[in-house]
Amino acid sequence: MKKRSITLIIWLMSVALIGVMAMQYYFVRESFKQKSQLFDEGVTAALASVASKIEKQEIFEFAREQDRINQEKFKADQAMRERNEQLLASQLQIQEKIKKLQRQQFDYQQRYRGEEENLKAVFPNAIHVDNAFYETYIRRKRYQSFINFNVDNKYLGEGYFDTDIRLTATREVPLVPAKDDSTRFIIPYFRNNQVEAMQTATLIPRVNSEISDQLQELERQLVMLNAKKLQQATTLFDTLAIIGGKSEHILKDVQSSMLLAKKPFRERLNIKFLKKELDRELNKRDIYVPFNIEVRDDQSYIIYETLQSNSPKSRKQLAKYSTKLFENDLNSSPGLLSVYFPNKSSVIRDTMGYMMLPMIALLALLIGAFAYTLSIIFRQKKISEMKTDFMNNMTHEFKTPVATIMIASESLRDPEIAADGKRVNRLANIIYDENVRLGNHIERVLNIARLEKENLKIEKVDVHINSVVAHVLDSMNLQLHRANGVLHTDISAPKDLVIGDELHLSNVFFNLVDNAIKYSKAAPEITVKTYNAKDHILVTIADKGMGMTKDQKEKIFDQFYRIPTGNVHNVKGFGLGLSYVNDIIKRLNGKIQVKSEKDKGTVFELTFPLKGASLDREV
Repeated sequence: MKKRSITLIIWLMSVALIGVMAMQYYFVRESFKQKSQLFDEGVTAALASVASKIEKQEIFEFAREQDRINQEKFKADQAMRERNEQLLASQLQIQEKIKKLQRQQFDYQQRYRGEEENLKAVFPNAIHVDNAFYETYIRRKRYQSFINFNVDNKYLGEGYFDTDIRLTATREVPLVPAKDDSTRFIIPYFRNNQVEAMQTATLIPRVNSEISDQLQELERQLVMLNAKKLQQATTLFDTLAIIGGKSEHILKDVQSSMLLAKKPFRERLNIKFLKKELDRELNKRDIYVPFNIEVRDDQSYIIYETLQSNSPKSRKQLAKYSTKLFENDLNSSPGLLSVYFPNKSSVIRDTMGYMMLPMIALLALLIGAFAYTLSIIFRQKKISEMKTDFMNNMTHEFKTPVATIMIASESLRDPEIAADGKRVNRLANIIYDENVRLGNHIERVLNIARLEKENLKIEKVDVHINSVVAHVLDSMNLQLHRANGVLHTDISAPKDLVIGDELHLSNVFFNLVDNAIKYSKAAPEITVKTYNAKDHILVTIADKGMGMTKDQKEKIFDQFYRIPTGNVHNVKGFGLGLSYVNDIIKRLNGKIQVKSEKDKGTVFELTFPLKGASLDREV
């Protein structure tokens, strides 16, 4: 494979991998934003519900207290009421009806508040509009172009904004009277800070007019009775109710609001009830996150807090949500409830763990496949280069004996040379030797091919290692003598009988001795020993040649691999010898180890089990 093709494959796979990582990052980021938004909406709804429950709880407590006070007053005035029993009975009957209607009106108002809270929870931008404004500008489409939305964004910090939307008319037209008393809201839809569309929502009236009419009628009757008992008024409230001609429930509402507003904010707040309801509302919305509470009065003084931190910077880093307390007081809201979530981001990330693990596993699988593919590509490229070198070497090795044979044959065709018997005999010997050399090269290549196809026949007969080694050294003696080499032998192992193939063992020792001669820079100095260790015979072939590096030592048994010799080109071969040696030794249940240092020499140590020894025992 060409370098350009490999580069293109790597580039394409890298782009694909980066694209997958970018898509995963975008998906995780958008999921985190969505879950964070749902979390914010849930907490805001929970705070609004808690604030409403606190206000309701205060009203109910105050009502019970007032009932108790009224009962005590009733007991104190019982004697006087007995003198005017019929008047009091009528008054009490009317008051009971008024109380019943007031409760109904209160329940109706709570129902309206619930619908309004639900609308605000779904559409936070909903704007209340007057019915006359609705009939004039909204219902009549030709005047809708006069509607103007004024949006004020107030930055609260930590990425939060408080949006205030005011609805006005750019042109005044005569107002159309309202056709009913329903409560109406406008819901604008924004895009790029501009109103793209709007929607109307209609709720029930704020006050039940039928109940209000009944209350007015009963209050009128009560006023008539109170006029009769003016002289029996015992409190300033009774006198004001009679002299002012006001409805009693209105004065009671005013009095109740004034009494509640005058109470210290600390006394109005039930911390235990607040924490209990806040936990319940958050759990109802599946929010199980540790949080801290902070309550401030209208002067921004802290009334209660669970956040133990004096550092303003650390508070700003927390997710904060706030809502007003007792917002329906006559004056401004006397309190502010805030909730801080120290671990909001980590909790949201934990909830996303179920999809993070498969994504990470998939990404790791892709990276692993990418790396594995690249390793295979580079390995195949390296094998291809080694095979090319092998073909070049093989061509050169085959070319030399063929050329020699051709020259010798042409010489024999010369009549003058053919007449000289000695020269003919010498040329014939040259042709024979080169044929043997060529045959050995061919046999070596065929043996490697048979090894790869697993059809090389290995005989299992008795072989004396000492004899095989001695025979190989005798055959190599002439080659060693030509290289001016020195051979040291110690073939003295007392036990040398193994089960093996004599031919292939001879080839093994021949290859090792031949390498020792070829890879010696100067005159070769080779040492060959045989000795026993337990149930094994060991053969060591050591030289003082050029040696190997650690990296080269790990590759010498690979096919086609040849140790580079720099500028020296006198080392011939195919890079198949040591691969063949390693495979034959393994097939004969032996082991081969290599010890080598660069420029100091190499030692090959071969281990074979003796005949009758257990194969699972090690040296």
